[in-house]
Amino acid sequence: MGTENLALVVGSYDDTAAASDDYKALRNGQDAGGYEIIGAVVLVRDKDGKVQVKEHGDRSVGKGAAWGAGAGVVVGLFAPPLLAATAVGAGIGAILGKIKKNREEKQFGVDVDEYLAPGTSAVVAVVDDRWADNVEKALQRSDKRISKAIDADDYEKLRKAIEDSADDVVEQINS
Repeated sequence: MGTENLALVVGSYDDTAAASDDYKALRNGQDAGGYEIIGAVVLVRDKDGKVQVKEHGDRSVGKGAAWGAGAGVVVGLFAPPLLAATAVGAGIGAILGKIKKNREEKQFGVDVDEYLAPGTSAVVAVVDDRWADNVEKALQRSDKRISKAIDADDYEKLRKAIEDSADDVVEQINS
């Protein structure tokens, strides 16, 4: 799958169980051949604003190489400050700074407080933009959905920085 035309698809949920259910439905749709997902996570934000990154259900993404492979990129594109709070390494920090600057200049990206307010959850996926409508439809239990174009160059640079720093990121997450 190419990464030339990418979209960030986000579904926001008041109910964490509904987010997990839609995540599973999203993965099932991919398995059935309805679309291809580059990366997807479930984010849960507690009432105090602390965010947990989960793949689905109770299985945390913050352990092992799975974080470096896809979840970190998805989180970084959705909300650079969430990844910056966890990630270490100058390469990741520089890329996150560029993404943040691009969002401010180009008015793209997603408002974290709108789509992941305290006490809510979100399913966040990165897909080829040709699949964005199908993926949005798979998030049927969400209270609101959005699909936004993302910069493929940002994706590739962030993926590479996380891949190069995966051991440091995993160590920081697990500490």
